[in-house]
Amino acid sequence: MGNGVEGDKTLQSICYKRGSLRLLDQRKLPLETTYLDIQDAKDGWEAIKEMVVRGAPAIAIAAALSLAVEVSNLASFNGTSDDAATFLRKKLKYLVSSRPTAVNLSDAAVKLNEDIDKAAAKAKEAKSVFQAYIEATEVMLEDDVMSNKAIGSYGAIFLQNHLTDLQKITILTHCNTGSLATAGYGTALGVIRALHAEGVLERAYCTETRPFNQGSRLTAFELVHENIPATLIADSAAAALMNAGRVKVVIVGADRVTANGDTANKIGTYSLAVSAKHHGIPFYVAAPLTSIDLSLSSGQQIVIEERSPKELLHTRGGLGEQVATSGISVWNPAFDVTPANLVSGIITEKGVITKNGDDTFDIAEFVRKTSGNS
Repeated sequence: MGNGVEGDKTLQSICYKRGSLRLLDQRKLPLETTYLDIQDAKDGWEAIKEMVVRGAPAIAIAAALSLAVEVSNLASFNGTSDDAATFLRKKLKYLVSSRPTAVNLSDAAVKLNEDIDKAAAKAKEAKSVFQAYIEATEVMLEDDVMSNKAIGSYGAIFLQNHLTDLQKITILTHCNTGSLATAGYGTALGVIRALHAEGVLERAYCTETRPFNQGSRLTAFELVHENIPATLIADSAAAALMNAGRVKVVIVGADRVTANGDTANKIGTYSLAVSAKHHGIPFYVAAPLTSIDLSLSSGQQIVIEERSPKELLHTRGGLGEQVATSGISVWNPAFDVTPANLVSGIITEKGVITKNGDDTFDIAEFVRKTSGNS
């Protein structure tokens, strides 16, 4: 079992077969293509924390698979089925702590814990519980690719139907939401890919996405690889680009969407949404339903991860030479929250969530209506 873009191994961020997991070290792209062997949950935690793998869907899959590899290769386990379940639950809790803002990771842990409990209730030995866990993670891997392709399809159809008097569509996106941020295909970038395949995309603009440069290093890499007409801009050039009339729609991903539609995404997203509103440009979020957290009523409740000062003090997101003076204080939030009133719609694998007549989202009702539907 594997994943990635058909016919191209370089865009596989997650290379998995039972008992083996390799993660593409995205810190070194686009200049180097290096894979790291992940042996256990500890390796997975460190890879997620250090941005070897990033993107909310990919983080969840990588975490789950790192533990699957660990239990696949256990030489022995001295314990009962209940002991195996406890072992897995503790490891999952540890993995969730690697990056707290992305809800996909905690959502995956909740679902996998349910599978663990069911297996422990039936199994007579630890091996059966481990086997059930491994199989559940492999299903999760396959489902992620399918949901991303559905997001791309729904988004492309919706935009073609709702963006009038346009011969071709120009899109601005932020951060990286493609094959490198998911198990395959992508969310916001998946919509762009689908529009390109339909022949209706004029151009995609991507921001550099400071300070870690996911846009210039990763999104630009994917767009060029897919032969999609694309232009890279500085983060600070976005408003000028909009003012020049060169952007017709903004599409971004999400690490967490609350019940009211507030959206946590890569730092700089909020600025784009404010600018889009000012210029009368629709602003869409593309994300799987696993990114929706109905337990939070608004974005004020989202925990925002703060990253190392090195990412601002040094080039290449903290990996290169120092560029800022020593002793300066640094505030480096990894994400910001875009209020729902700035969001035009949320593109999911079950369809597009649009606003009611009172300009609010009823996300809980959408989830209820579409639950169980393919």
